[in-house]
Amino acid sequence: MAFPLFKKKPLFNEAQQQLIVAAIQAAEKCTSGEVRVYVESRCRYVDPLDRAAEVFAALKMHNTAARNGVLVYVALKDRQLAILGDQGIHQKVGQEFWNQQVRHILSHFNKSDYAGGIASIVTDIGHALETHFPFQRGTDTNELPDDIVFGK
Repeated sequence: MAFPLFKKKPLFNEAQQQLIVAAIQAAEKCTSGEVRVYVESRCRYVDPLDRAAEVFAALKMHNTAARNGVLVYVALKDRQLAILGDQGIHQKVGQEFWNQQVRHILSHFNKSDYAGGIASIVTDIGHALETHFPFQRGTDTNELPDDIVFGK
């Protein structure tokens, strides 16, 4: 029988996870857009945007009907992040919107408020998605899961 020598500490406790998932669910109630959150300890790439693009593809986020998926990628220990929007939402909001969102989340991260920062940014992204891709009762489906994806 094997016994682990070290217990791996979760990146977020249960309350923090619930805060983030609740923000995702609330954001998606008002839009046909989809928001995913991917969190890992370390970023395998020098540029977190490259890693976010890899994760975006692996999670099949480009498969949304309106190409309006948004990925919030965070590597906590490496202190790296990226926000990647698919072409449908990117064409509507432009690069300055994403830059502003990164500055916003960093203001939380600089206070070590990681879960609060992610939840806040998901809410902001949800408002942008709602503006450009409002919820259509009867035709909208939840195209992607609302859970947090934890990497290695």
